[in-house]
Amino acid sequence: MVQHTIRQKPRRWTGPGFETFGSIFGFVYTFLAGNVLLAVANAPLVLCLALVADPAAAWPFFLALSVTVAPSLAGIFAAFRALNDDGGAVKPVAAFLRGYTRSFRRAAPLGLGAVAVLLFLGVDLVIVQAMPAAAVLVPLIVVAAAVTVSLAVTATAGVVLLPEATLKGVLKASLYLSIRRWYLSLAMLVLLGIIVSAALLQPVMGVALAPAPLLFVVWSNASFAFHAVLRNE
Repeated sequence: MVQHTIRQKPRRWTGPGFETFGSIFGFVYTFLAGNVLLAVANAPLVLCLALVADPAAAWPFFLALSVTVAPSLAGIFAAFRALNDDGGAVKPVAAFLRGYTRSFRRAAPLGLGAVAVLLFLGVDLVIVQAMPAAAVLVPLIVVAAAVTVSLAVTATAGVVLLPEATLKGVLKASLYLSIRRWYLSLAMLVLLGIIVSAALLQPVMGVALAPAPLLFVVWSNASFAFHAVLRNE
């Protein structure tokens, strides 16, 4: 009886594939390019942050300069959406510019409205601090400001995710999501607070390193919330 011996070839460890490295490169490239594009799109704000010694003392001026933030958020959110679709083949600069131009007509009013409301609330906050009812009014104003920021950022993400929807419809959906999924809104505010703190403390390094990775988390949460609602309809 003849016995046949079957030789097994030793397994070779191939390590991470090309797609893995491409995906990592796509993220890094998108984050680096996104930070640069955000700085360029908000150049007046970034320049003044770098030149003024105490930006907090001139908060109305800097708040007025932040009207450019909403369209730039639409641009970076469009780049993140392209990153999800294209992976390592993403072209973040082109995606940012495309998202910025396509969403500007709807994102710019969101930014302008948010800045106007925050200016109004900020002035009210300064006034009511000297009133006897400050203990009640100050928390209400802070909550209103938090809802305004959350609504504006969520609606900007909605403008990118739902380009065919009306701005009124996006605002209604964003208000619903901001309240219903309050924990995501709270996480968003914490991340935005980190970005603002980094920009105030170290304008150059803060803008160069912090925004894009943290905004990616904001975008991911907003995208998840919108898609969860759409799936349940």
